Formats: sequence, C-alpha cells, structure tokens
Amino acid sequence: MKKKSIKVLVLFALLLTLTGCTKYIKNDGKVVKNPETGQSLPQNILCQVEDEKTIEIYKENGINMEDYPKCSEFKVTSGGYDGSLFSAIFVKPLAWLIIKFGILFKNYGVAIILVTLLIRLAMYPMTKKTAMQSEKMKYAQKELSNLEAKYKDKKDQQSMMQKSQEMMIIYKKYNINPISGCLFALIQIPLFFSFYEAMNRLPAIFEENFLGFQLGTSPLTAIQNGKYYYIIFVVLVAVATFYSFKLNSGASMSPDQAKQMKMFSKISVVMITVAAITMSVGIQLYWIFNSTFTIAQNLLVKRMKKNVVIK
Repeated sequence: MKKKSIKVLVLFALLLTLTGCTKYIKNDGKVVKNPETGQSLPQNILCQVEDEKTIEIYKENGINMEDYPKCSEFKVTSGGYDGSLFSAIFVKPLAWLIIKFGILFKNYGVAIILVTLLIRLAMYPMTKKTAMQSEKMKYAQKELSNLEAKYKDKKDQQSMMQKSQEMMIIYKKYNINPISGCLFALIQIPLFFSFYEAMNRLPAIFEENFLGFQLGTSPLTAIQNGKYYYIIFVVLVAVATFYSFKLNSGASMSPDQAKQMKMFSKISVVMITVAAITMSVGIQLYWIFNSTFTIAQNLLVKRMKKNVVIK
C-alpha cells in the first residue's frame, strides 16, 4: 500500500513538473539572450518587458508587448489557460504573489526572499511533523537494526511478510508514519520548478537588481564580464545545501545505508553547486533561503526532541 501511494505521488509530481515549461526565443536555432545580463529571453512571458533594448529584441522576433499585461497589472487569470495545468495551478499564482510583494517592498529580490519564507512558514506544521518523524526513527533504530539482522539470511515470502509485520509493530510503538517523510520531498519538486518557471517568465524579475546584483544574471555570465563577486552566490548555495543535507543524513538508517546516503549527499552538493554557476541570481536567492529555513527548522526540532512522545 505504501509503495503504491508513493508511486502515485511521484507520478503526480512528474505530470505537473514536466508540463508548462519556459519556451525561449530562438534565432537560427540559437536561444536569444539579453546582451547585457546574459538572460535567455522567454517567449511565453507572463507580462510586459519594460527595458527598451529588450523590447526591440522581442519586436525583431515578432513578439508585441501590447499583447501582454503590465507586470503591475498581472492577474492569475491573465493570458487565460495556456494548456498547462502546472502553470495554472503553480506558476501564475506564485508569479502574482512575487509581483505583489515586489511592488509592496519596491524590490523583487526582497520579494523572492519573503515569498520563499512565507511559503515555508505556511508549510511548517507539515515539515515540522516530517522532521519529528526523523527524530523518532532514531529511537527505533536499534530495534530496526536488530530486525534486519534477524532476517538477514531469510528471503522466503513468509519470512518477508513476518518481517514487515514486526517492522509495523515497531513503527506503531514509536508512533512513526514512514510515508510522511516522503511527502515534503515530493512537494519540494513542483515548488522548485514553480519558482524556476515564474522567475524565468517574469520580466519584472530578470530586469531588476538586488543589493547591486542583477537578478536575471548567472554567476557564469557575470564572471565572463569581469564581475567575479557574483561567485558569492555559488558559495552560499553550496554551504546552504551541504548543511541542509548534513542535518538530514543518517537519522533513520543502518550504518551501510548511512554511508551510502553520505556519499549521495556529497555528490548532490557538488552537482547543485556546479548547476548554481549557470542559475540566475533570482533562483539562487530562493534556493539559499529555502535551504536556510530547512536548516533552522531541523536545528529547532533537534532541540525539541526531548519532547517527542514515544508510545
């Protein structure tokens, strides 16, 4: 039952995230970029571009800004249904929220940070429960390890069924729901792609600056233009990712599983850090503050672990 539920959730997440992707303007098969920021220019923008030079690029490629609402006037229903369920449910509402915060605080970098924290606060009851489950697994780990040793050389169907029954008894004893630990991970998938798509398709984002950093520029493009200080974002992404993985690793695993997870975490940190070099500053702001929230939450839960109720 658990495996079927997870498969359904994974399939649902994939169906949502693999639709409604950004479509970029292409000229002679090459993606058209903003010559100043290096931003790949999206064809399916959500609202009007305001930079005159960028407007000319769009005109040269047959796209009229009058066909789109001003970003300040953007609504969740703007442009109607574009054939993407993912865009209608996630991207447009998130884009609208970022715009409203950007107008309110007069800075879209601040808007990205505040929206990220707002969403994480709204999800806190669920994510706290997930973190608590991980802490409870620590109490059950000794009994689970003994169970694994007991059935180590027993592979027949009857033994496997007996093992599953005994495992469920241990979970019940410690009030553990093994499925709840997967739910937040699955929600993170569409959430990340929602931010990625919204910020790629919002001119109000990729035309703005935050503390002197251009939100639509990637560290790679900045470094190529001599702006080496953009590397700070890659470093922050690496540090935030490393500690968010570190606090989650090995909590409910056998020594062999923990070793494998440690290796996987190291590889993941390296891959994400390399990917960050080509990500826009706007996307990196989301990643840094989302990971920082996760770190703070896990530290808080660890301090509260003495209050975990064991049944």
